[in-house]
Amino acid sequence: MYRGKKVVVVMPAYNAARTLPRTYAEVREQGLVDTIILVDDGSRDETVQIARGLEGVEVHVHERNRGYGANQKTCYRLALEAGADIVVMIHPDYQYTPKLLPAMVSMIANGLHPCVLGSRILGGYALRGGMPLWKYVANRFLTFVENLLLGAKLSEYHTGYRAFSREILQTLNLEANSDDFVFDNQMLAQILWHGFTIGEVSCPTRYFPEASSINLRRSIRYGLGCLATALSFRLARWGWISSKRFPRRRPSPSPQP
Repeated sequence: MYRGKKVVVVMPAYNAARTLPRTYAEVREQGLVDTIILVDDGSRDETVQIARGLEGVEVHVHERNRGYGANQKTCYRLALEAGADIVVMIHPDYQYTPKLLPAMVSMIANGLHPCVLGSRILGGYALRGGMPLWKYVANRFLTFVENLLLGAKLSEYHTGYRAFSREILQTLNLEANSDDFVFDNQMLAQILWHGFTIGEVSCPTRYFPEASSINLRRSIRYGLGCLATALSFRLARWGWISSKRFPRRRPSPSPQP
């Protein structure tokens, strides 16, 4: 609990057996997490067996690989069912440090922002942490274009370290989003569409062999999906199109308690 709010950490997992114990231990060290939910998306290693041996971790398994976006949909549904007031999504590959949990949770609990991102760009951590140069350049280009089309000023849209209020997760139509990696981007676009604010904290990141990553072909597909999402947002804002992801009538978010 933090300020009377239930904090749930969700971990979308795929072949994370070698890094899960370190991530779990650091999450527990923060002392404010009520529940940890791990959803395994058809891993081919010992992720499920290891997760089931960790105290206090609720393990749910997709019998086949359904995709990163589909994994998150399950994570957030289970977190809401568990009564979460604040949900933090962190990858169990130890690329992002759980030591930022208190900062991210407090920003939501204190009513500053209903969504908080751990940014690898703020503070210049991306390249120092080992991000490949081509990924850094692509990140900066996509973020520049997305800020123009979405009308925001985020340092990056592509971090996998995110915290959300319960209200956001209840408002967004997550089922309208992709089951693949572009889900992350579509979710942020939906948050902005509904008028929620997004805060950021500077986040060190680590790139090493066990950390998850997508190949060049899937990265290109992801980048094109991000651009398509931002363009759809802008066309919907102009009233030229409507979709389940960006409905014409945008309910105003209620004030944060």
